[in-house]
Amino acid sequence: MSEPLTGRKAKQHSSTPRKPPYQISERFRYYLRSFGREYPLPINYEALEHFQAAAPLYDDEGNDTLWESVVYHPNEMDTLSKGLKEVYAILKAGGELAAMEHLYVDRIDYCVFGNSKPFRIRIVNSRNDNQDYFYVKKADASRIYGLELEHLLSPNRMFFLTQEDTLIEEHILGLPGDMFIDQWMDNKILKAIRIAKELVKFNERCFVRLLGDMRPYNFVVDITPDFEDTQIRIRAMDFDQQSYDGRKNFYLPQFFKGNNPLVEFCIKHIETKTAYQYQREEQALIYRRMNVSSLRLKSLLRAMAAEDLAPRENVLQLRKELADHYENDAFKKCESMGALVRQSLDLIIEKAKS
Repeated sequence: MSEPLTGRKAKQHSSTPRKPPYQISERFRYYLRSFGREYPLPINYEALEHFQAAAPLYDDEGNDTLWESVVYHPNEMDTLSKGLKEVYAILKAGGELAAMEHLYVDRIDYCVFGNSKPFRIRIVNSRNDNQDYFYVKKADASRIYGLELEHLLSPNRMFFLTQEDTLIEEHILGLPGDMFIDQWMDNKILKAIRIAKELVKFNERCFVRLLGDMRPYNFVVDITPDFEDTQIRIRAMDFDQQSYDGRKNFYLPQFFKGNNPLVEFCIKHIETKTAYQYQREEQALIYRRMNVSSLRLKSLLRAMAAEDLAPRENVLQLRKELADHYENDAFKKCESMGALVRQSLDLIIEKAKS
């Protein structure tokens, strides 16, 4: 469906303009309630905004992480800690608080850099010092559509909850893409062909469901030792740019300058025919996932197609570029980003049945 990663060089895009947040419509809210995503939460985003001080957070090498550790009044922190532990219990243990008594909130970080201005909560197990994270963000409809499409169409299950203007997201494990490129891509324990194959499949998943802006810091690489080899999977961790931009190439990770080393690695290790084979494999997997969640996906796309999730000019530009790319005028009839996603997925169905 997308252009293969072999035989061409990635191109750099200009900096991405900040996307405005989109409200959750009543239609979409009904969907979220129907499928267990809307949940009565003990704490909301607004409660975390009342911090008294903040200090920059640096990594082990002294680099600014763009996160700030925030401090609250002691009395307020007690209330926040209780509520945040309950949220974690809902995410991880179905709300069973008894299983969370040995946990405590170790740190709350805040990032102004992200569109959703997220708070990152670090939870620590007092018995063994094991730590975990989750995020409290401002709810944004397009981001939530992105999370739900990832859950339904990718090999990854996504755990998140919403209530009114608050979004709770679990932490996605994996090496940040830029760290993988700098430190792991040439590691001898990883087979080059597996890295190249996964990049082709990831590129295809993003393009088919129109998830944009997959620069290296917006995806992670999950490395899993197997009984004979080491498996890898590239997965998105930022869904802010779900079906917003008007440029077709914005939805193809291969065209971001930061991904050039991965693209060149891919070109070096697989041929064009092999790349097309891996694309076709991913399309077949997406088709199977669509069949498994057919009714839920139809309900999601029905709500999404009725939404205004991008400026009108973005929709017009993208539908023209997709129509030209696929040589299919059906895209020119789409009036929303959701309709474009649905049309893109319809092509997967047509191809599977042909």
